[in-house]
Amino acid sequence: MSETFVPELPQELWRAGKLELAHGVQQFLQVMRVASAGLGQYLAEVEARGAKDLYGYGTTVAWFADVAGLSQGEARPYVNRAIDLNPTRALDGSEIPAFAPATAVAAAEGVIGEERIKQIVEILRKIPAGVSVEDREHAETTLADLARKAGPQQVSDLGDQLLGWLDPDGKEPKDPEPAQPRRELTLERRKDGFWKLNGLLDDELGARTAAVLEAYAKPRPVDEFGQADLRTKAERQGDAWAELLDLAIACPDQPGTSGYRTLIHVTIGLEELMSGLGTACVDFVGKMTAREARTAACDCLMLPVVMNAAGEPLDVGRLRRFVTPGQRRALNIRDGGCAFPGCHRKPKNCHAHHIHHWVDGGPTDLRNLVLLCGFHHRLIHHGDWQVRMAPDGLPEFVPPQYLDPLRRPRRNCTV
Repeated sequence: MSETFVPELPQELWRAGKLELAHGVQQFLQVMRVASAGLGQYLAEVEARGAKDLYGYGTTVAWFADVAGLSQGEARPYVNRAIDLNPTRALDGSEIPAFAPATAVAAAEGVIGEERIKQIVEILRKIPAGVSVEDREHAETTLADLARKAGPQQVSDLGDQLLGWLDPDGKEPKDPEPAQPRRELTLERRKDGFWKLNGLLDDELGARTAAVLEAYAKPRPVDEFGQADLRTKAERQGDAWAELLDLAIACPDQPGTSGYRTLIHVTIGLEELMSGLGTACVDFVGKMTAREARTAACDCLMLPVVMNAAGEPLDVGRLRRFVTPGQRRALNIRDGGCAFPGCHRKPKNCHAHHIHHWVDGGPTDLRNLVLLCGFHHRLIHHGDWQVRMAPDGLPEFVPPQYLDPLRRPRRNCTV
């Protein structure tokens, strides 16, 4: 390997002119590239002789990582590039030619660096195995010559042209499985009573959502009194979201749960409803005044549920196998979700379980029904837990004896 000229730094670099600075950068860049090519020749020779036989290391990568103070992940590209550009030897001593010898010549001259080497090697690996040796050598020489004086985009364009000539049919097309669209949505209730909505939509759904919100979030026209729409864009989109929900709820084909449509329950005592004083509970998560509840009762999107003095909804059950929509609503109000102790599952995630099995003659009414999530439903059917209706009309659960020798009944205090 010939000696490499190493330029000297002027003592006062700040005095250098712009041409001297540019020449200095080019000289040091060439030195770095030539040194990198020389390092690759040494690494290829270590690989050819065997790092284990020479130094006791299992691989050249492991040895070089230790010598250079690198991780093996950092050292591996150096060794791989050295093997691609320089000949090595097989176990029987026969020579293995370099994968990219023409690129190695340009690298040894210091006219191309690591990125162009990597780019050329990646293009060469895409050439089909059936291409002749002469055509492959011509393609590499053409790429290496262009890389001496051109940038990455020109090399990439030439690589596409060469691959088009050498492999005009390309790879055999495959019918990939359609990717599952990435759609995420979270809805959380804040301590101040507001709800926070966050989402991540794929490009298609995002465009559809933006189009719908834009259509419903247009500013209201100036009214006859000259009053303009002063809402911000965010406020207009919030109102548009409310309109879209109203439309969805009003749709007769909207899916429901156990045969009933999704409604907002407003629970209020009989006395409070009649007097207009006090408060009401909205879907177990918020509150409104009794007067607001009376107003909301006129909206078909709200379902007023009037409780008796004992806090129990009226029994609307019928003696039939399936729970009626009215019964399901009453169950949702009474149990508030899965009634199993400690469970937080909401009503929409629950089944209506017959305490005394229907097949054994158990009636389908509120005093024989309890809401259970899928997991606890299976546990009651197949485990040692028992569920029963307490004298106050609320469900309670009796644990197995191995959990509580006294088998004291428990209730869910989290819903």
